[in-house]
Parts: sequence; C-alpha cells; structure tokens
Amino acid sequence: MAATLVIFLREGIEASMIVAILLAYLDRIGQRRHFPDVLVGVGAALALATGGGVAAYYTIRTYNGSDVQTIFETCTFLVAAAVLTYMTFWMRNHARSISSELRARTEAALGADGLSSGARRSLALLAFQAVGREGLETVVFTLAIVFSTSASGALLGAAVGLAVALALAFAIYRLGKNLNVALFFKVLGALLMVFAAGLLVDAVENMQQLGWLPFLRQPLWNSGHLLAEDSALGDIVHSFFGYVSRPNPLELLTWAVYVAAAVTAFLGLWPRLRVRRAPAGGAAVR
Repeated sequence: MAATLVIFLREGIEASMIVAILLAYLDRIGQRRHFPDVLVGVGAALALATGGGVAAYYTIRTYNGSDVQTIFETCTFLVAAAVLTYMTFWMRNHARSISSELRARTEAALGADGLSSGARRSLALLAFQAVGREGLETVVFTLAIVFSTSASGALLGAAVGLAVALALAFAIYRLGKNLNVALFFKVLGALLMVFAAGLLVDAVENMQQLGWLPFLRQPLWNSGHLLAEDSALGDIVHSFFGYVSRPNPLELLTWAVYVAAAVTAFLGLWPRLRVRRAPAGGAAVR
C-alpha cells in the first residue's frame, strides 16, 4: 500500500502539473477553446495506460506458478527499477525547464492562427504524450508492486495516493509559490530510490529461484518471529523498503549498494572535487 501511495502521489502531481501548465498557458494567450482538445488527449492517455496495465496483469495471471510468470515478474522488477531511477534523476535535472518546453511545444502545435483542425489534433497529441509517459511509468511500477505484494493493498494505496495528489495539485495551483514544490519532489525522489532498491531485491530473489544466480543463497538471519513478511505490516514494509525476513548476502548487498549510491547521488552528497586555477603556463591542481 505504501509503495503505490507514494508512486501515485508523485506521478499524479507531476501529471496534474503538466496539464495545469498547458491549460494555464492556453488561458493566458486567449485559447480557452482548446481546453477540450487537451482533455481529450489526457483521457486517451489514461485509458491506454489503464487498459494496457489490466491486460498485462490478467495475461501473466494465466501463467500463475510457472517459470514464465517468475521470468515476467523479474523483468518487470528490473525495468521498473531502471525506469524509476532514470525518471527521478531526469525530473530533478529538468524540473525548471518543463514549463518553458511545454509552452514552446504548445505554440508550435497551435501554428499561425490556432483555429485549424490540425492544431486541435496537435494539442491533443501533445497532452497525450505528456500525460501518457507518466501513465505508462505508473503502470510499470504498479505491476511490479502488485507482483511483489497483495493486489488489494496496492490498489488501496493507489486510490489514496491519487486522491492526495489531486488535492495537493489543487493546493499548488491555488497557493503557487507559497509551496516548496522542489523540496517536495526531492523528498519523494529519495523515498523512491529506496523503493527501487526493494524492487531489485525482489528481482534477485526471483533470479535465485530460477537458478540464474546460484550463489550467496544462505539466509543470514530470520526476523519472521518479529515481523512476518506475509503479515499486513510486513507486506507494507516489504513493498516499500524491500524488507525480507530471511535475507541472504546477495539480497542484502544489492539493497545496500543501490541505496547508498542512488540516494547519495540524487541528493547531491558526492564529495565534489575542487579545481584550483593554476598559474599562467601551469597545470590545474586538484
């Protein structure tokens, strides 16, 4: 539940901000008549993402208990961790330019007069692409969570996260600069790095079951008597933090190395090399 809550919270706010930027810019240049075109693109993107996610889930369910299911889940974990890591770093590096890029693409879509049917299709496609990317990312993450935890808990977290995202998006729209959006995304980004580490642990566990990583499989300890992995709380902690009641060395090493490297890099905590200017004709000194 916790994992899907954070995922839908972040993706929901990001998608809402994209739509808000598009609509606000159209309003500012006197093109409110194109609001329906943007909303058509948004609706199509959400329908495609939802339909694709449901189809993928029920397709893999037909292979329940087989190696095909395990392989598919493993691929989903790895893809979700990779996309989550890339997306989080990309947003950190491009957050300031998203608004200007969307305005430029909106102007290009409108063309000279903004009245043609081509302009309407271009705006709908722009909204579809912008929101569709967030939707497809969310589907991949949600499938990974559903495969590693209970479906009911994941869906409940998604519903709560989406509701909170819409409320916060409205607050950001009304309060604007009074909210520190950059800090908000930074905190969520760091949390998502921890979540990605949990997905990698699930992938390692599956690959060991498949015999692809037949080493370092002996459990280091068993904390099941303190917190059972299949309990309600254990399910939440596992889905978000990658908790394993009987972790083996490879799982623990994977989690620790990824979290240490990704969170440190994301928060900009790597020690920076200082370069001093050298005298004329000399070499720089580090």
